[in-house]
Amino acid sequence: MSHTAPASDATLADWLHYLETLHPKAIDLGLERVRAVAERLAISLDCVKIVVAGTNGKGSTCAMLDSILRTAGYRVGMYTSPHLLRFNERIRINGEEASDQAIIEQLERVEAARGDISLTYFEMTTLAAFLLFQAARLDAAVLEIGMGGRLDAVNIMDADCSILTSVDLDHMQWLGDTREAIGFEKAHVFRPGCPAICADPLPPQTVLDYAQKIGADLWRFGVDFNYSGDRQQWAYGGRSQRRAALGYPALRGANQLINASAALAALEALGNKLVVSQQEVREGLINVNLPGRVQILPGLPHIILDVAHNPHAAAALGQSLDAMGHYPHTYAVVGMLHDKDIEHTLEKMSRRIDRWMCTSLGGPRGTKAEDLAQIVHRLSGDEAPVDTFIEHTAELTRSRKPGVRSAPRPAVAHRDVQVSTFDTPQQAFAEARKQATDNDRILVFGSFATVGPILEVLHAEGRDVAAYVGRGR
Repeated sequence: MSHTAPASDATLADWLHYLETLHPKAIDLGLERVRAVAERLAISLDCVKIVVAGTNGKGSTCAMLDSILRTAGYRVGMYTSPHLLRFNERIRINGEEASDQAIIEQLERVEAARGDISLTYFEMTTLAAFLLFQAARLDAAVLEIGMGGRLDAVNIMDADCSILTSVDLDHMQWLGDTREAIGFEKAHVFRPGCPAICADPLPPQTVLDYAQKIGADLWRFGVDFNYSGDRQQWAYGGRSQRRAALGYPALRGANQLINASAALAALEALGNKLVVSQQEVREGLINVNLPGRVQILPGLPHIILDVAHNPHAAAALGQSLDAMGHYPHTYAVVGMLHDKDIEHTLEKMSRRIDRWMCTSLGGPRGTKAEDLAQIVHRLSGDEAPVDTFIEHTAELTRSRKPGVRSAPRPAVAHRDVQVSTFDTPQQAFAEARKQATDNDRILVFGSFATVGPILEVLHAEGRDVAAYVGRGR
């Protein structure tokens, strides 16, 4: 299949569409192709490089590091994925998203250099990000692994410090179906003689073995660093450094102190290269912002956005919901990709949800709303069929809202769980808002592809989608 690069007046959207069709596989793990093109481009980041891998917590840890280092006056580049609203979110220099034109210019350079080497969307955009960072003369680069570690394109960059946030079951068709196998893949971000921060409280033995094999300087949570705290403040304790009287990070979530501790352990390990004061740590944690992570928007009913898409993340989300107090009803707008562990993810949430708004997601990886609904019914002890939401339902009476039917009382949960299905996240969210009272709450979760469209809706309404209520514990 022949491919013609976009014209000189092409938009970033044109380029991204082109990249989606460029390689025969959307995901093709391996470093040979991307490393060869990086060498042709002479890519080299002359700054402190922190690479962050893990099943969950990567984005939060990257955001905390970025915020703290920028508060300390360093020039920082941050590369993350995926994005919620705009591709540009993935590439930030000193807190600012890269412009369309800047990204296009680097994609053109990558396209010219690759020749007959075929690259995936992620590989092309990763190289473009590295080129932007190289030109920006950074003090530090915070780089999030896309998937796994060993064969992820970001791993062509040798880290001065690596962080492994957590190891759990996700992306199993590519990384393996056990924590041991997945841990082995993720541990390959470690480098000989360099700090390797492991924030997983119970790391697989493969992680420990690999660190020892290559001679990495392994820092283990609960051994080399830890945290303590009360309702007002918390403290970090490392090998030789203690940071006390810290305010809680401005990110909610049950695991955010573990993520914050990992970030502070990395800064302690890099203390001879990056000097950060106590006050800069405090300010950086208080000002960190990351949409879609237990994000609670102001106003009533409460709207909670979280990109949790695997059982480990859903369990943490469930703990956060439990800490929020009582609500008469919790409405859940949920859409998921079919390559996720859908049943166990929804199982972690099932006892907390009263009204399920299941939505289809588009694309080859999207799951149909009806399939999600059947799983919800099974988890509720109810195999009843569900209604499908049809936009034009004027003939339905006001006593029965469009697309909603009360399911028979579940045999297991003994709760009045209702399930309905929708074609899009926007439809599901609109119906949840119509039904919910000010005393209820609406949760949107399951995927970046579910949360992103809802953020767009709220942004179009002029809502402050960057706002958080309270401090995370």
